[in-house]
Amino acid sequence: MNGDTLYSIGDLARRTGLTVKTVRFYSDRGIVPPTGRSPAGHRLYGIDAVARLDLVRTLRDLGVDLPTIHRVVDREISLPEVAAAHAEALAVQIRTLRLRRAVLTAVTRRGSTPEEMDLMHRLARLSEEERRRLIGDFLDTAFGDLDANPEFAGVRRSMTPELPDDPEPEQVEAWVELAELSQDPDFRAVMRRLAEQHAAERARSGVTVPRRDPVAMVRDQAGPALASGVDPASALADPVVAAVTARYAHTVGDPDDAGLRRRLLLRLESANDPRRESYLRLLSVINDWPAPESLAPALGWFIRALRARTPA
Repeated sequence: MNGDTLYSIGDLARRTGLTVKTVRFYSDRGIVPPTGRSPAGHRLYGIDAVARLDLVRTLRDLGVDLPTIHRVVDREISLPEVAAAHAEALAVQIRTLRLRRAVLTAVTRRGSTPEEMDLMHRLARLSEEERRRLIGDFLDTAFGDLDANPEFAGVRRSMTPELPDDPEPEQVEAWVELAELSQDPDFRAVMRRLAEQHAAERARSGVTVPRRDPVAMVRDQAGPALASGVDPASALADPVVAAVTARYAHTVGDPDDAGLRRRLLLRLESANDPRRESYLRLLSVINDWPAPESLAPALGWFIRALRARTPA
């Protein structure tokens, strides 16, 4: 057949593998217009109709709508433009489906109630901007008017969850738990108190560079004593308490007296709130970070030891 050969609808159907009904459908809508008519009045098509139908079938398989296909074959819009727009739409659909799968998997694992599933679904569907606003409100409560200091700004960044576009079910579950936790008024008060205590330490010491946190001091000193089975009320705990309080006194520039020990006790009790550790654990799951070390055992041991040696 040469380039001037004309084809009937049946010929086009055989060449393209489409049904006669489908070819007629596209022809009726002007997507594959006929070139002429046979003596009997039947529609005839040129060789370009084969190429058009192949393109139409490919675009339909990709989910492109008929009005857009019409514009492509008529060269009103370029194929790359259509492909880019459709790829972006598909990416959104894929992300939505993956989130739904993750939510359903998490619901299955948790044995959630219908109310919990609804909450989980709503929180998981939040846009990235909406998630940032929700967590930003929590962090504003904790660090507002303090995070102009680079040290607090760094802590704030380190406490920001970043749910990936293709989260695993455990990341969705962790995000939901963390979002719920961030709205707990008591937990917000604990985090604000910790930030204010830290700021007060900086003001007392007059030091503007980051200093060793008392929680880290406790971990270094109390961890070995705890591992060795030392009773926090026994005399064996005395040097451990003395080492931490002396270092803390040096850091804040105050004498190691009963007042300092009471402040340290309050500081450590706030830091030992189990919700704080839960937040950091959930954060590590969402951000795919290594699981944080649990400091609760060492903190609990030292708090008992310090309380036993601090006047009420």
